[in-house]
Amino acid sequence: MTAAQQTGHAPSQAQVELATERVGIAQRALVALQAEIEKRLLGQTALVRGAILGLCARGNILIEGQPGLGKTLLVRVLAEALDMDFSRIQCTPDLMPADVTGSQTLVHDEAGRAKVEFRPGPIFANLVLADEINRATPKTQSALLEAMQEHAVTVFGVRRPLPAPFLVAATQNPLEMEGTYPLPEAQLDRFLLKLEVALPTLSDLREIGLSTTSNVEVPTHKIIDRTSVLNLQELVREIVVAPHIADFCARLVLATHPGNAGTPEQVTRFVRYGASPRAMQALILAGRGHALMNGRAWVSEDDVRAIAHPVLRHRMILSFDARLENVTSNQIVDALLERAPRGS
Repeated sequence: MTAAQQTGHAPSQAQVELATERVGIAQRALVALQAEIEKRLLGQTALVRGAILGLCARGNILIEGQPGLGKTLLVRVLAEALDMDFSRIQCTPDLMPADVTGSQTLVHDEAGRAKVEFRPGPIFANLVLADEINRATPKTQSALLEAMQEHAVTVFGVRRPLPAPFLVAATQNPLEMEGTYPLPEAQLDRFLLKLEVALPTLSDLREIGLSTTSNVEVPTHKIIDRTSVLNLQELVREIVVAPHIADFCARLVLATHPGNAGTPEQVTRFVRYGASPRAMQALILAGRGHALMNGRAWVSEDDVRAIAHPVLRHRMILSFDARLENVTSNQIVDALLERAPRGS
């Protein structure tokens, strides 16, 4: 938050011009980052922008999609374009918390003396892919999600901070439910965004087939360094949110709860429990990130509408009637946005 925002005084013209210039520089860097990733990941613009938004907003993302759609490639190429450490955790039922966070091991120094040494797990990376997170047991899921929330792990009573910047991209396959441990609602709430991976179009699929089966390799160039990413994350929190935009976000969150004034009929019929206050935080934060990615130093209502689906779709618990009638959380968010008047 800038000094002007903290004191409540209106920013000077010079401050506004400086903020606009910084946002413009950041936007150009993010456009270049998106273009670099899309050289390798074809036909997934929404997914790429969602991952960049999660990184800018310092939030973790849950990616849901069928196998083979580029989820792993996305995180790996993002790490290469940012020159960051990347690790992959393949979640299985026998994966233990220590396999994720690290453990103490007995080693011998040059003099032959035994000592205990900490061996960090794969969570100690800038970009971590937790593949098929719903195949890990609840105990291991909790260890991973605690690290996501705290940006630190505690092993044998010692708290160890994780590297910065830090982003976890967890994936799950919506088609295979046998042998899985669905994430509890309280754990789902910790993901800033839930991204759904679309199937490629005919032209994209043709290009994927041709480009990935030749001898020509497309290199990934570094676009932004780690320090610049940290600066971007700080800049996101300086994006201005006007009171009427905050009110719009608050009304959206309250409207997800059955029985509240302004709640659409679809919510009353098909939603058991609405979104928590974390949804309000996520709407504001993702809205700020979306504004930055579009070159503005303030959040508009269109920013909030653009990120409402990935922010809210995993934060509502639908009723049994919703399952009977094949009503999805995306349709509920559609109803919320349709009910919310523009310019409110």
